[in-house]
Amino acid sequence: MDLDPALAALRPLGGFSVLRTSRPPSPSGRPGAAVPLVHAYAPAPARAPEREHMPERGHEDAAPDGHLPVEPDPLGLRVRKVAAALGAGETRVAASVAHQGLAARLWSVTLACAVLYGAVPDLDPRLLRWDPDAGAPDDLWLAEVRPLPGDTATVADVVLAAHLAPLTAAVRTRYGVATGLLWGNAASALAGAGRELDRWTRREGRADTAAQVRSLTAGLLAHPRLAGTGTLAAAAADLPFRRRSCCLYYRVPGTGVCGDCCFSRPPGAPRSSPGARSG
Repeated sequence: MDLDPALAALRPLGGFSVLRTSRPPSPSGRPGAAVPLVHAYAPAPARAPEREHMPERGHEDAAPDGHLPVEPDPLGLRVRKVAAALGAGETRVAASVAHQGLAARLWSVTLACAVLYGAVPDLDPRLLRWDPDAGAPDDLWLAEVRPLPGDTATVADVVLAAHLAPLTAAVRTRYGVATGLLWGNAASALAGAGRELDRWTRREGRADTAAQVRSLTAGLLAHPRLAGTGTLAAAAADLPFRRRSCCLYYRVPGTGVCGDCCFSRPPGAPRSSPGARSG
């Protein structure tokens, strides 16, 4: 099946798997809120340009000079939003959770396209726009649908190379979160996206598609960037995954460890001060 311009096959999945391909109204109500994701990966917000020229034409929010307005610090805005929502006292905890949330969105969209269409859209960070103040599915929209093959290597290029590598570097540089932890987040988000898609396909009675989900998820977790981040029981029900790192969510007051955490229960009270750098 070819990609349709609206990616309509994703709509029944809802939430994290939906990708808008037309300009939505900004849920945050802020002009220029949805920015090219390439700006979220800038290591220092002071160097992010205030405007970004895009090769596509016809965007209703374009200025007369052909440029689009850009939120100056989209990653910082999302981390602050997550910190406020969680009541997290440590910025690095919010940064880790924000990182995993965006990874889950990217994996969910791409896996679903790969198995439902047999192709994936090019999610070039200059084409994929993000409103860091909005939730799924209003947070992402794609300026142009360019089909690519739906094989494992292409999916890895689309998500890991184009997005998660620069995102991981930016979060590490700006917030001091350990690189191994962040790649564990990427693997956990992948396993979670695969698990939800597997459940949906089995509910729909699509056994062949469910087998594709499992094969693709396992193949991506074997990628050199993700190998060693955890263990996937691909033959078991619900694709259970156990990671070898911790996303730090347990450090939010009143919470515990996640279902795939390397810890069976929260470690003792943290000795580091808020904002300290993780190893």
